[in-house]
Amino acid sequence: MSWFESLILGLVQGLTEFLPVSSSAHLRLTAAFSGWEDPGAAFTAITQIGTEAAVLIYFRKDIGRIILAWLKSLTDKEMRHDHDAQMGWLVIVGSIPIGVLGLTFKDQIEGPFRDLRITATMLIVVGVIIGIADRMAARDESGGRHRAAKERKSLEDLNVRDGLIFGLCQAMALIPGVSRSGATISGGLFMGYRRESAARYSFLLAIPAVLASGLFELKDALENDHVSWGPTIFATVIAFASGYAVIAWFMKFISTKSFMPFVYYRVVLGLVIIALVAAGVLSPHAAESAG
Repeated sequence: MSWFESLILGLVQGLTEFLPVSSSAHLRLTAAFSGWEDPGAAFTAITQIGTEAAVLIYFRKDIGRIILAWLKSLTDKEMRHDHDAQMGWLVIVGSIPIGVLGLTFKDQIEGPFRDLRITATMLIVVGVIIGIADRMAARDESGGRHRAAKERKSLEDLNVRDGLIFGLCQAMALIPGVSRSGATISGGLFMGYRRESAARYSFLLAIPAVLASGLFELKDALENDHVSWGPTIFATVIAFASGYAVIAWFMKFISTKSFMPFVYYRVVLGLVIIALVAAGVLSPHAAESAG
């Protein structure tokens, strides 16, 4: 991997990780359209450490408060009723599905799931799902002529059942094209949560899963020496900087705007990919990275 490739791929990772468009799909597609080798699951997982570092810094006050309350709850029974302590437990509970499924389907995630036809299908299908969830939330928020606006849930209403459902939605993002934020936020909208609440929990829920995945791939890469370390580290730094900017923008965007532009983008991109693969312009299978 060249330094220029790492710059572009790092930017793509940072710009798309938190938007409901699938960063893994865009990394795969950027390489395919540019004629580069597929950066691979290891590169994706390691550069995601950069974007998660952006989450840690952006939400540092929330995270610090949650960790402190959770630690206190281990010895203080009264603290177990504290919302921040409960949030710590709910992040752990919500992380279980992606941990189990990620280990179970590791070979498929790194191989067959990276087929561009699967990616394109997921872009379209999940895009439609996000659109339906967005319209449902908008209808509740605005009400209508014969119906009052409906109050949607906040993170104060989060429970174990909802945490597990959020976690299952996040686990779907193991398939390129799904989008971690898109799946978890739309899942939250279907369960009746406010946009900001669903997005905040989505970002917090991603921290243990992405860091664990990145460290796992990092350990594997160190043992097998199949990663171009200089460009990969550079891409991770670029992903951190661009990712932080996107979080700040996205949290403001979702409070007042619709997700429909992302829905249209996903559907059009998916259809274009299917057409290009059918025409033989793009190969559906990834070229193996030389490291």
